[in-house]
Amino acid sequence: MNASPPGARPVAGPTELPPGYRHPHASEEARVIAEAGMILRVQVGSGVHGTAVIGQDDRDEMGLCLEPPQFVTGLARVRNGIGGQGLSVRFEQYERHTAWDRPGGVANRSGAGDLDVIIYSARKWARLALAGNPTVLLVLFVPDDEVVFRSQVGAELTDNAHRFVSRLAATRFLGYLRGQKEAITGAAGAHTNRPELVAVHGFDTKYAMHALRLGLQGVELLTTGRITLPVPEPHRAYLRAIRQGQIPLSEVIEAVTTAEADLARLRDASGVPAEPDRRWVDDWLHRSHLDYWSALGAGM
Repeated sequence: MNASPPGARPVAGPTELPPGYRHPHASEEARVIAEAGMILRVQVGSGVHGTAVIGQDDRDEMGLCLEPPQFVTGLARVRNGIGGQGLSVRFEQYERHTAWDRPGGVANRSGAGDLDVIIYSARKWARLALAGNPTVLLVLFVPDDEVVFRSQVGAELTDNAHRFVSRLAATRFLGYLRGQKEAITGAAGAHTNRPELVAVHGFDTKYAMHALRLGLQGVELLTTGRITLPVPEPHRAYLRAIRQGQIPLSEVIEAVTTAEADLARLRDASGVPAEPDRRWVDDWLHRSHLDYWSALGAGM
């Protein structure tokens, strides 16, 4: 398995986040924690995959932050969104969608020009990443030109991406892929929130694109220990063609099914470790929080 290439450097980009909102994970208290402790913020949506369509896509960002000591060693809480009664929510993330600012609020779907951003606590992100979650693992492989902000602590994390990679990811990638596959084949209980695509193409072409993308990236991760972003050619052009409705559903299903079978095989036969390096992750979290708390104390 290939380790992450060493030498990631800090990126002095913006840490400011959209203001709080009436949502359980969007209080002003949570925003302040996320901004102050931010160590990494990157683009993770279609733009970083190279599959975005100009004029149609929002921008998806994800990041990590360190928490103040009272939220780790104590029982401190944040409010349940703007106007929330009491300090009732454990801080695990700050989540904000600018589409909420339009009439309709949280019911709005994000569209062109909107920003969807989520900043996880480093501890929650690590739990998800160690379990092989495809979405959170992605932040470790984003190229420098798609990094919004990266501290020295975030650079150390990026340089040790390989420590999070394990065969556990196969099960998670398969789960996500199968969920997307069910949405495009009309399986019982599955649904799509893009009826306009179904009306034009007969199926949700964006779900279809993401189903195959997950399969391709999962196979790459379990084969090489990394995910290449944007998606390399010729796969990128093929994914874009799927999204634009240029590939028949039968051909899409065949490609997704092939990727699904490859993932299932790699779940037991991959060359990556069976388990991630939990000891290193524990040590990184411990050291990073202690250093952050020390800096907070020095600034008081």
